Amino acid sequence: MRYALRFVSLGYVAALLAVPVGLVFYRTFEHGFWPAWHAITSPDAVHALKLTLLITAIAVPLNTAFGVLAALVVVRYRPPGAGVMNAVVDLPLALSPVVVGLSLLILYGRGGWLGGHNVLFALPGMVLATVFVSLPFVVREVVPVLREVGTDQEQAAATLGASALQTFGRVTWPAIRWAVAYGVVLTTARSLGEFGAVSVVSGHLVGRTETLTLLVQDRYQDFDAAGAYAASVVLAMLAIVTLLAMTRLRPKEEAR
Repeated sequence: MRYALRFVSLGYVAALLAVPVGLVFYRTFEHGFWPAWHAITSPDAVHALKLTLLITAIAVPLNTAFGVLAALVVVRYRPPGAGVMNAVVDLPLALSPVVVGLSLLILYGRGGWLGGHNVLFALPGMVLATVFVSLPFVVREVVPVLREVGTDQEQAAATLGASALQTFGRVTWPAIRWAVAYGVVLTTARSLGEFGAVSVVSGHLVGRTETLTLLVQDRYQDFDAAGAYAASVVLAMLAIVTLLAMTRLRPKEEAR
């Protein structure tokens, strides 16, 4: 029974993940390395990669700072409405990214409440969409850690005369830093792979507002299978790097 369960589990993972991803790698390099290299080094592909990394570089620090502050508010301070805030943080996990993009389109579009600010079909709108869909990860990693460590050490530091900033830097931060790092990795993975919300607000302007995920779709729809496969491999490699980072951080977090 034990080996049967292993076989079923590994077969399920292989059917849903390993075989499709392996096929993408095979299709990318079946005609050699250089066709794939030329596909991913074209000006549009390079711009899409740079734009994807730029959006991620903006969204991740914002969500990291918000996540740590929100976790402290929810666990330590518990102001009125903290329960509502705790529930709202999980909204991006339940809400379709397409709905998020449509909401931004209604809010910032022509005739919207905040229309006329050049947010849509430009970098600001894409950043807003990415920030929203990747919002919960740091919060959800830090909250249980704060609850686990309690407040005894923080109260002792305050009794000894430490300021709130000193208490955070010397007591709270060392306790939550690996949880924050793990949340950052998850946020990065979500930001790199975001498609639905960004697709709605970007406008698919080639060479301007096209991220790497949008490039894969556009290349495939234009019957450029080699370009689509090559861009997919780049996304897969970024995902593998993220997975390795998660694997490296997990033992440290579990040992905490």
